[in-house]
Amino acid sequence: MGIRLLSVLLGAAKQILKMQSVSAVCQSNVPKGHIPVYVGETERKRFFVPISYLSHPSFVDLLNRAEEEFGFSQPTGGLMIPCKEEAFIDVTSRLHTS
Repeated sequence: MGIRLLSVLLGAAKQILKMQSVSAVCQSNVPKGHIPVYVGETERKRFFVPISYLSHPSFVDLLNRAEEEFGFSQPTGGLMIPCKEEAFIDVTSRLHTS
């Protein structure tokens, strides 16, 4: 599990760095220490999440779902997370308060 988690985190970080260099104009408004994610099942809304969330087990579950559905080749300039917006907000708000 630990190796898989590390692989997912490294893959996500590499993809984000690659996307940031390719689409610097789109990324110029991303706060320092955050990554853009697109959340939603059909219509996606853009959120910025702290990089520190990438190692939290609840957020890693979301990353695993994203990897299963989309892989790491995501041309949007941020990670796409296939869950309902309300579920994403619930997870991230719990991370923010912990």
